[in-house]
Amino acid sequence: MRSYYFKNYLLVAGLVMLSFIILGAAFVGMGRNYMLRERRSELDSNALELSRLAAAYARDGDLDSWEFRITLSAVAESSGTHCFLTDAEGRVLVCSDRMLSCGHVGENVGESALEALRAGSGFNALSRMDGFYDEARYVSALPVRDLDGTALAYAFASADVSGVLQTWSNLLNIFFVTSLSIMVLLLILSYVSVRLSARPFNEMAAAALKFAHGDFSARVDAERDDELGALADAFNQMAESLEQQERRRSDFIANVAHELKTPMTTIAGFADGILDGTIPREQEDQYLQTISSETKRLNRLVRSMLDLSRMQSEGPEALRSRSFELCELLVRTLLLFEQKINAKRLDVDALIPEEAMQVYGDADAINQVIYNLLENAVKFAEPGSVLGVSAFKQGEKAYVSIKNRGATIPAEELPLIFERFHKTDKSRSEDRDGYGLGLYIVKTILNNHGEDIAVTSRDGVTEFLFSLTLKKEK
Repeated sequence: MRSYYFKNYLLVAGLVMLSFIILGAAFVGMGRNYMLRERRSELDSNALELSRLAAAYARDGDLDSWEFRITLSAVAESSGTHCFLTDAEGRVLVCSDRMLSCGHVGENVGESALEALRAGSGFNALSRMDGFYDEARYVSALPVRDLDGTALAYAFASADVSGVLQTWSNLLNIFFVTSLSIMVLLLILSYVSVRLSARPFNEMAAAALKFAHGDFSARVDAERDDELGALADAFNQMAESLEQQERRRSDFIANVAHELKTPMTTIAGFADGILDGTIPREQEDQYLQTISSETKRLNRLVRSMLDLSRMQSEGPEALRSRSFELCELLVRTLLLFEQKINAKRLDVDALIPEEAMQVYGDADAINQVIYNLLENAVKFAEPGSVLGVSAFKQGEKAYVSIKNRGATIPAEELPLIFERFHKTDKSRSEDRDGYGLGLYIVKTILNNHGEDIAVTSRDGVTEFLFSLTLKKEK
């Protein structure tokens, strides 16, 4: 888990660094070009102003005057450029460095600049001016014209590129130092964030490992308001469900062991008594009958458990892909209890519609539901009371109600009666042949059908009500 997050952290860090490198390269290129363009534009403006200034002095014949030289030097110093004028042949007449014993006066500029100027297009380039300068400089030149357009001289303005690049280099250093600091800070924060985000997953991994060893008590911290909090909460709910399922499994095994132990002890004890002569021969038939009864009880218990396993393996879609006629099944099942009903002198209040009521479900499974509910209702009904059986429609559902009059089920017992091996009669004296699986089977079948069952018990009247989905008419 840590290796996974560390790899992702390195990937994120690499992407961040690559982004900064690309951003820095773009910033270097665009910024440098922008500053050089601005400098060149400024130089062009200086050359234009110099050309106009020189034209004004040239008309009065004052290009070599002390006043013009001072003005030229002041313009050059204020603009940070080197300015000079040449005659039509390219020989330097006056230079902004004159006050500093300039050595350019009398020198000739390169022919490449003069050719461009004579063509009337002006000159603008990064050049050494055919050796006029010791290093390459940005040079902008324009002709100085008379009123009739005649070129009297040429005005040159140049700037040292190294100053611009040095300024840019300083800005670039500041940018990279700042960017590097921010990047390091972001990497530290992202690493901490990744570690904090990975903590719930590490806790889940540790809890899952405990689950694999049978310990379902582990939980993870779900006190977050984001998606990880929702995931942690869902994980805890799953853990709770697994813990309850494990508890039910343990209870189931214990209950099965208890249910099997009683009849098996009885069978073994009576069989040994017959074999070793402890039980008199004249009583052997009586005890053999008990052994047979207990054997049948074991057989019914095993069969019920196999039925449970089969029903739980079937999904709702498979069960609800079939349909049957509910009222006919209800009447047919009710007739199976005719003898038991008569034996207890029960009056049957049957409210079953004569019209067909087609519902989705497995007919054999729902028959088991109705049989188990009727068996319980008849078994625990007061002799001479009324047994109620009814079926009705409501919306897209069909409902079956089975109720009897007898002992009221305590309110605290109602949520438990559908549990495996649960019996409201703790002594089991009234339910000698029961195993506490009947209502659990009912609940399992209906849950597998995607349906539900409810029970109420008040003032001696207990009612079970379950639903089925009506088949849609084509």
